[in-house]
Amino acid sequence: MSPRRAPSSGPPRPASRGASRLPSGLSRLTGRHRWPLAVLWLLLLGVAGWQAAPLPGLLSGGGWYVPGSGSAVAAGRLTDGFEGRGATSLTLVVKDTRHRSGDPAFDTRVREAAEAVLRDDGLKATGAYGYTTLTGERARSAFLGEDGRTALVRVGSALDDGTARRLLPDIQDGLSRSYGPQGLQVSLVSQAALWGEVNQLSERGLIIAELITLPLILLVLLLLFRSVAAALAALLVGVTSVVFALAVLAVIARRTELSVFVQNAATMLGLGVGVDYSLFMIMRFKSELRAGEGPVSRADTERALARTLRTSGETVVASGVTIVAAMSTLFLVDLGVIRSMALGAVVVVAFSVLTSVVLLPVLLHLLGPRIEWGRFGRRGPAAGRSGGGWVAVTHAVMRRPALFLVAGVAALAALALPALRLETFTPDARVVPADAAVRQGYDTIRDEFGVGGAAPLQVVVASRVPLQERSDADAGRLLRLHDTLTALRGVVRADSAVDTLRQAGGERPFAALAARDRLPGDARATVDFFVSGDGRTALIEVVADDTASSDAAQDLLVAVRAEAAAFTAGGAGWTVHVGGETAEGVDANKVIEDGLVPVIATMLAVIYLLLLITFRSVFLPLKAIAMNLLSVGATYGVLVLVFQDGLGSALFGLDVDGHLTNFVPVLLVTLLFSLSTDYEVFLLSRVREDYVATGDDIGSVARGMSATMPLISGAAVLMVAVFAAFAFAGILPIQQLGLGMALAIALDATVIRLLIVPASMRLMSRVNWWMPGRKRVPAGGLTGPGAPTGPAGPVPVPPEHTDSMQRTAPK
Repeated sequence: MSPRRAPSSGPPRPASRGASRLPSGLSRLTGRHRWPLAVLWLLLLGVAGWQAAPLPGLLSGGGWYVPGSGSAVAAGRLTDGFEGRGATSLTLVVKDTRHRSGDPAFDTRVREAAEAVLRDDGLKATGAYGYTTLTGERARSAFLGEDGRTALVRVGSALDDGTARRLLPDIQDGLSRSYGPQGLQVSLVSQAALWGEVNQLSERGLIIAELITLPLILLVLLLLFRSVAAALAALLVGVTSVVFALAVLAVIARRTELSVFVQNAATMLGLGVGVDYSLFMIMRFKSELRAGEGPVSRADTERALARTLRTSGETVVASGVTIVAAMSTLFLVDLGVIRSMALGAVVVVAFSVLTSVVLLPVLLHLLGPRIEWGRFGRRGPAAGRSGGGWVAVTHAVMRRPALFLVAGVAALAALALPALRLETFTPDARVVPADAAVRQGYDTIRDEFGVGGAAPLQVVVASRVPLQERSDADAGRLLRLHDTLTALRGVVRADSAVDTLRQAGGERPFAALAARDRLPGDARATVDFFVSGDGRTALIEVVADDTASSDAAQDLLVAVRAEAAAFTAGGAGWTVHVGGETAEGVDANKVIEDGLVPVIATMLAVIYLLLLITFRSVFLPLKAIAMNLLSVGATYGVLVLVFQDGLGSALFGLDVDGHLTNFVPVLLVTLLFSLSTDYEVFLLSRVREDYVATGDDIGSVARGMSATMPLISGAAVLMVAVFAAFAFAGILPIQQLGLGMALAIALDATVIRLLIVPASMRLMSRVNWWMPGRKRVPAGGLTGPGAPTGPAGPVPVPPEHTDSMQRTAPK
């Protein structure tokens, strides 16, 4: 049956003083042009979907290099001028499961695989150096694994980094199909190959997450709305927000580098926030339509929608502005991957707001009372007319506020303790499954050539003049640097051209560079691989005895950079830059750490000012910030237990590598403060409305809780469902981000909203609403034209709350 309300023959209830005319005008506009706007919506959705389709192929695994850092400069210097290197450098790993070194078939099979890679038109190989290009047994032994079955070939490619990330996964698939049945494991190993695989896994994970999330969202919406039409409308808004946002990101990705993680993060956040906002709007719209008895006219629908836009619509806009402002502070961090994630969040939240307050009204005009189509179950009493369980819980907490406040804070603090051990690093090969070819390649190098063999420190020494023109004293200093690095604690070996040049040049090794064309074949290949063609740049690869992200490798990096600084301190036209995976991760962590304080300080200032304006209270914003810090700390603590300590990871199928991805903590703190502030605004705005009407600082909390907590809880269930689906379907960084957000929202909707908020507000009493220069609200509340109104007039004090209010009133 259609909702019924009082006949609308009389004049409509006037809006409260100061209400904007914009909601009414927007309601009339969308109502008058609802059909053309609906058609335009569908056309834009189709165009946006077409525009967004190529996005996965446009994204990059880059964004980890800090502009101007040693690791970035080192990487740039190695892209040109070296044989076997190029714009992209790879390591070809060939493992023969049927033959060993010494068997002629082994060399033949390895050579065939290497030649197939070098001939691949898509790879655009520029040269090679390794097992198949060297002839001497001693030289080749450096590229033969301890098992006698694994050979390495270093390959240079003319592909730029972005193109390589798109093409290498397909090239790898072709190699696996061709050589796997022959007993050969052929893997292309490099950062480009790794991130190309991550991109494909990310896209597949996104599809799986959407297949899980969309039916789950629909189920939760059906349980909340108890109507098919309302559930589908909310889901359509969320999907529209995501598609529009991905289309814009695709346009941007064609012009600048965006991280591969931005698609998953934007989809996850867009579905959560977009559906959340539509939930607030549709619930309020349905409530306005049910305000009385009688058939619903077109004018009634328009007025209901205008009031919805004036109340929930303004809340949605305020929430969106808060999230966009908070996420924008991440642009203070000078790291591409962080700025990509911030851009994705800003774009998708902005579209969630626009879709909810501009396009959703079009759909609500079209549906009108048919928003209840497909209703099932029994309609419960309105929250405003019945205290329900929320009032009982609130009063139970407020009768013993100190006890519940201490218990809630203690629980969150206990969860936060492990966060003191939080460690972060850039993602490595462990973010992809163990059966992926690129992961098998990394693992094979680690097992057969040393733990640090897959990610050596790259010491790039640049000279103002060619090395062969250096004086004996200068050349001696460079040789001593090489020998010092080799002798450092934790170093397995140092790969370079130094030993080869010493054999060729005797006491003046670098003089041999003047006649490099006359060097023996193996010696010439080694020199060309480690010394640039102009003789001005030399590379020393320092292989550690631990993984790139380990504390030992990071300590070694500090020692190597110290030696490099001492070497260049004498001047003489030398520059040294240290790169490699460890250096890249440390440099990225440093810029994140340096930016963390400005980001958090700016974000807290913005949130405080927004809450100060919203609540017109000095202390409520401070309380909200303190609660959010507790929630974030507890979330960090649980993530440390799961992803660093492995607690429960096997049970839930989560990947563990001993670290959190370095962008996860800083991204979480901004996202969680934004979303928690959203719930805080929604709850306390209703409490303040009641307080201004009644002057009852205690009972208003209970009534505000009873009016808003069912909706907040439903929104939280939606958020947790979306984020949890991505946590269990995504790759490691998205698992960490999704689980962190799901945990934080669950803690916010339970421990904080049910225990800490009512307990702290009871203890603060009228201090909650203190503001310099503002008059105290009288016990009976404000009356007259300034009093707040609900759908049926001034907000009343329900008589059933009188006794409980007296029991919880200050003694």
